[in-house]
Amino acid sequence: MTAYRTIVVGTDGSDSSYVAVDKAASLAAAAGATLVVACAYYPTDDRDVAAAADVLKDEAYQVRGSAPTSEILRTARARATAEGAKDIVERAIVGEPVESLLALVKEVEADLLVVGNRGLNTLAGRLLGSVPSDVARKSRSDVLIVHTVR
Repeated sequence: MTAYRTIVVGTDGSDSSYVAVDKAASLAAAAGATLVVACAYYPTDDRDVAAAADVLKDEAYQVRGSAPTSEILRTARARATAEGAKDIVERAIVGEPVESLLALVKEVEADLLVVGNRGLNTLAGRLLGSVPSDVARKSRSDVLIVHTVR
């Protein structure tokens, strides 16, 4: 088995994405790898968030502005530290998740990209694509899809 040197994990602040952070952190700790915790976002204002929350209901966690991103990354760092990861880098990236994660993987020359499976088995995910399926299809590095939602 090849030892991973750099692992990228994506989080959107949802409970299920933090499960992926935990798994990536434990892998990074075991391999002595650098863990890059990434959060892709589009800057929004409070009116946009409120309007989207009315429409999206349970999916409103996906609407984030620049302020919550720092909180998401801080929480992810704390969880990663608790799992034993030592070398942790936080990255907030403006843009949509798939392309942002793939660009980051290329930039940091990551050996492994870790994402949760949220959206993988939904109707919208099957019709429109989902982050886990799209990164698995497009990535040139190894991809670990963590079962965060059953």
